[in-house]
Amino acid sequence: MMRRWMLWLLCVPALAQATGANIRDNYVRQWPLQLGSDGAGAYRVQLDEAVYRTAHSPVLADVQPFNAQGQPLPAALAEVDAAVPVIESRALPLFELPEDGRSPARDLELIAERDEAGRIRRIETRDLARTPATGDARAWLVDASGLHAPVRALALEWAGDAPVQAELRVEASEDLRDWYLLDPRARVLDLGNGNARLQQRRIVLDSNARYLRLVLLSGSLPALAGVRAELAGPVRPSDTRWLLLDGHPQDRGFVYELPGRFPVTQVDVLAPDNQALRWVVQSRESEDAPWVQRAGPWLAYQLGSGGGAQQSPPQVLSRYSRDRYWRLIPDGGGSTAMPKLRLGYRPETLVFIAQGEPPYALAAGSARTQRAEAPLAQLVATLRQRRGPTWEPAAASLIARPEQLAGPQALQPGPAPRDWKTWLLWTLLVVGALLVGGFALSLLRGRAAPPAA
Repeated sequence: MMRRWMLWLLCVPALAQATGANIRDNYVRQWPLQLGSDGAGAYRVQLDEAVYRTAHSPVLADVQPFNAQGQPLPAALAEVDAAVPVIESRALPLFELPEDGRSPARDLELIAERDEAGRIRRIETRDLARTPATGDARAWLVDASGLHAPVRALALEWAGDAPVQAELRVEASEDLRDWYLLDPRARVLDLGNGNARLQQRRIVLDSNARYLRLVLLSGSLPALAGVRAELAGPVRPSDTRWLLLDGHPQDRGFVYELPGRFPVTQVDVLAPDNQALRWVVQSRESEDAPWVQRAGPWLAYQLGSGGGAQQSPPQVLSRYSRDRYWRLIPDGGGSTAMPKLRLGYRPETLVFIAQGEPPYALAAGSARTQRAEAPLAQLVATLRQRRGPTWEPAAASLIARPEQLAGPQALQPGPAPRDWKTWLLWTLLVVGALLVGGFALSLLRGRAAPPAA
């Protein structure tokens, strides 16, 4: 009997672990993922309308990628207001210097001829020590005085396929007299091996200086054909998608229900006829929650029809909202007809790490579990510092037809989690008490037995 009890106690943790092993069964449905390239490691997938309509969590914590073994993958949701900067590339004037002007063996004076805007037209070098020049360029001057934005990186250009591996010191100046250090050892290379090629002609910077100087420290460079500056321009917002909702009258206005967890960033009103009316937009998460004002009062108008129609622009919210219920309230006047509510959102991106065996899938919709946030935003920021501000994880896409998992049952809250440690402790205490009672009973019986004749 004792062995049976001990065997049962050992099986309790295993049973508890098996109960929650298949996490994917806690979701409504999943979409197979198609990877744009194999072996990238990190991927990004844009969420579509079907995912938003399936999600249940107000913060989209129930959108989770899985591998073929059903294991959840490290993932994080990109900020809804995040946007990729537009990188502008500009060619800069480049001048060869015979040698490093800071070389201890020589005293080199730079004489620059500038135009009215301060840009360098021509540059001359005067060797004060009158040492013969070798004719090999070991330093270059870059004129960045005509730029309107900080230089994020320099891209060097040269011709030929000869192997290149060199280190450069990058300096900056405002007046061509006083120089300060930007990068003590920037590496550039261009190596080939059969059909494979490894190139790094880009030097990452963050400088507002008018002039830049590149000094060769080791290796050799071919004759530079040019240099281009990468400038961070305005951000490129993702496309706005629109939902058109029908509502119903309630109290002083009209109430609408959002059919999913869309990150609403813009609101608009469409009237069935010509109209000019001031509106207030409110929202709330549940039917018993207080209303929160999101926009207004603002004038929404609609005049004319066809090509000559005039309509007020949408209102942009100060912060996105995923609230389920929205309300339009006319400000200072009544509305004779119920308008339609247009809600605009920008699709978000989920970044994940591909672990385990493919195929991978994206599951959504659960009231029983949620995604553990991984520090992928920091990973992307670090890689952008190393590979440039335009670097992004490899693209992945959703295959249109979803696969059903638990269905609507996944939106029902599961049973409260059991504290197996407490249950195990009480079981041990009860079993111990029974064992002690059994030993005591056997001792009493032994004492009460009559002596043998």
